Amino acid sequence: MIEAMFEGLTGIFVWPAFGLLLLGILIGWFVGLLPGIGSIVALALMIPFTFNMSPIEAFSFLLGMFVVTTNAGEITAILFGVPGEATTAATILDGHPMTKKGEAGRAMGASLMSSIIGAIIGAATLAALIPVVRPLVLSFAAPELFALTILGVTFIASLSGDNLFKGVLMAGFGFMLTAVGQDGQSGVLRYTFGQLYLWDGIGLIPVAVGMFAVPEIMDLFVRGTSLAEAKVGKLGGVMEGVKDAFRHIGLVVRAGAMSAFIGLIPGLGGAVAQWVTYGHAVQSAKDKSMFGHGDVRGVLAPGASSNAKEGGALVPTVAFGVPGSLAMAILLGAFLIVGLQPGPNMLEENLHVTWSLVFIVLFATFISCGLAFLFLGQMVKITYVKGTILIPFLTLLIWMGAYTATNNFGDLVSVFLFGMLGFILVKLDWPRPPLILGLVLGGLTEKYLFIATQRYGIMLFARPVVIVVLILTLAALVYSVMQAKSMRKERLRREQVQREALDA
Repeated sequence: MIEAMFEGLTGIFVWPAFGLLLLGILIGWFVGLLPGIGSIVALALMIPFTFNMSPIEAFSFLLGMFVVTTNAGEITAILFGVPGEATTAATILDGHPMTKKGEAGRAMGASLMSSIIGAIIGAATLAALIPVVRPLVLSFAAPELFALTILGVTFIASLSGDNLFKGVLMAGFGFMLTAVGQDGQSGVLRYTFGQLYLWDGIGLIPVAVGMFAVPEIMDLFVRGTSLAEAKVGKLGGVMEGVKDAFRHIGLVVRAGAMSAFIGLIPGLGGAVAQWVTYGHAVQSAKDKSMFGHGDVRGVLAPGASSNAKEGGALVPTVAFGVPGSLAMAILLGAFLIVGLQPGPNMLEENLHVTWSLVFIVLFATFISCGLAFLFLGQMVKITYVKGTILIPFLTLLIWMGAYTATNNFGDLVSVFLFGMLGFILVKLDWPRPPLILGLVLGGLTEKYLFIATQRYGIMLFARPVVIVVLILTLAALVYSVMQAKSMRKERLRREQVQREALDA
């Protein structure tokens, strides 16, 4: 085991593997900064270039690029309120408000540092669980996955602020959107209204970009100012964000561990991980008043999940050829192209390649974040540029990102419609995150419920893991409702004090 570990480590630093790792990191940065293209498309485009590479060279290139795209996507989410990746939408909720307060450097420092810690957790998970993961992952069938999606739904309360009713309605609307398109189980067309574009359903990227990015650009146009409404000196500095990651190290570690576990379960994916960890950050906080208004904890939790989940998702992919996500399914194809067979063979004859995957995740994160820290000071200056100069660039970025996701004109229409809806919701003070969470979890919930009922019937609720998860779900729901009532009472009390002060 130790010999294979060192062989995997040294294999990365042999030319041309290390050069390919750096090239993958460079491509990953450009892909991550352009919303809509995403790591999935980039992986699919780059796989043909790996035909004549050795296994370690191929994964240095592909996995290095994949890991970095999320880190780059976090930066566009923080600076511009535009999710560079579908898995970075949760970062917008607090990252972009921090930019408006002049704390863009602090937000990006916190995000990058938590990403590094998350990568360490994910790599450690991959290293520790590869020999023992098979029984764990195989114990999760459709009933357990359905129960986990229901547990994820309880985080709607955390994302709704002090108005649970509005949050539930928005999440319900998100669930309704997942019903649009061709039913994955029966093939029946639902709510397509004769439009071919709707056959594939409503995509997460146009909805997320429209709901969060378009209202921010409209607000920037109305204000006529720069992205940052104030200059904050040292408090807005990058190192302050790095310190925040260690001030809240417990939250960062918990978010990383949760994301690694979610990545471990095939079919859940990164979009679920970021919202679950953000919801946990809100639930576990004593003072929730700043969430959604620039709380650094709302940046740390999704930041930690970005790389931790990939370490977890690699485990079932390597251990027995079951991809933990869509990206892992594409990487599984790369395994076969370079002549590797996932499964016991990876843990015996190709153990050194397995270890190289651990180190690639780590070093790709370290190198990309290290380079980012060098240039963050310059990138923060963008937030002080006048909005009238930035708006055309941001608008082009949004339309280009939405179109390149599927190369379908319908996505541009979706961005416009959901952008208008997002602007209205902001003005009416309705929460937007529950809608995205409903859209992420709705399709998974329906799929696993269908499979579980067809296979197990009512007995799906008698399985031990399902019972435990549903008990946790009920406890989380009760706690969330109590917290929402407490927040509402506190808000009403503050308003009463303010009115009394004005009357006096």
